[in-house]
Amino acid sequence: MTNIVSSLGRTTIAFILEAGAVFIMLGKVSRYLLQLWKNRRLVYEQMMVIGVQSVPLVLFVGVFAGAVASIQTAYQLKGYISYNYLGAATSVAIFIELGPVLTALVIAGRVGASIAAEIGTMKVTEQLDALESLAIDPLRYLAMPRIFSGFFMIPILTILADFVGIMGAYLVAYINLDLAPEIFFGSVKEFFSLLNVFSGLIKAFFFGGTTAIIGCYVGFNTSGGAEGVGQSTIRAFVLSSALILLNDYLLSIILF
Repeated sequence: MTNIVSSLGRTTIAFILEAGAVFIMLGKVSRYLLQLWKNRRLVYEQMMVIGVQSVPLVLFVGVFAGAVASIQTAYQLKGYISYNYLGAATSVAIFIELGPVLTALVIAGRVGASIAAEIGTMKVTEQLDALESLAIDPLRYLAMPRIFSGFFMIPILTILADFVGIMGAYLVAYINLDLAPEIFFGSVKEFFSLLNVFSGLIKAFFFGGTTAIIGCYVGFNTSGGAEGVGQSTIRAFVLSSALILLNDYLLSIILF
C-alpha cells in the first residue's frame, strides 16, 4: 500500500512539473507574438505545412464522417421521428463534435507527431545548440510559428470539414433514403444556430493550439538518439489526443 501511494505521489509531482514546464514554455513563446510580422516568413511556412498540406486528409475524413453520421442518425430516427429532421440532427453533430474533434485528432497524428519528431531530431543532433550559438532563440525560430499556425489553421480546416461533412451526409441521405435536397437542407436551415458553429470553432482553436504546444514541448525535451525521437513521436500523439478529448469535455461544459 505504501508503495502504491508513493508511486502515485511521484506520478502526481511529475505531472505538475511537466504541466508547469509547458506553461513556462508557452509564456516564453508568447513574448515573440509581438514580433509576428517580423517573423512572418516562418509563420507562412508553418501555415502551409499545418494547414494547406492537411486539406486533402481533412476533406477525406470530413466526407466519410458526415456519411457515417447520416447513416447512424437515420438508423436511430427510424420508426420514431421523420427523416425530414435528418439534416438538422446530422448538421448539429458535425458542427459541435465531429468536425472539430475528428479534424483535431487527424492533425494530432499528422502534424503533432511530425513537430515532435522534427524538433526532437534537431535536439539529439545538437542543431538546437547550433541555433543558440548563432544567437537564434529556438523558441522564436521553431516553436512560435508552429504554435501560432496551430491556433490559426485548425479552425479553418474545421470549417472545411464541416462543409464536406454535411455534403457527405446529404449524399448518403439522397442515395439511401431518396431524401430530397430541399428537405435535407431545409431542416439544416431551420435548426441552424451560430452558437453551434462558433462553439465548434472555439473548440478547434484550443485543439490546434494544444496539439502544436505539446508537439513543441515533447520535441524540445527529446533525448536518447533515434530511439528517443521515436518515443517522442508516439508520446506527442498520445498526449495530444488525450488532451483534445479532455478539452472537448471541459469546453462542452463551459459552452453548453
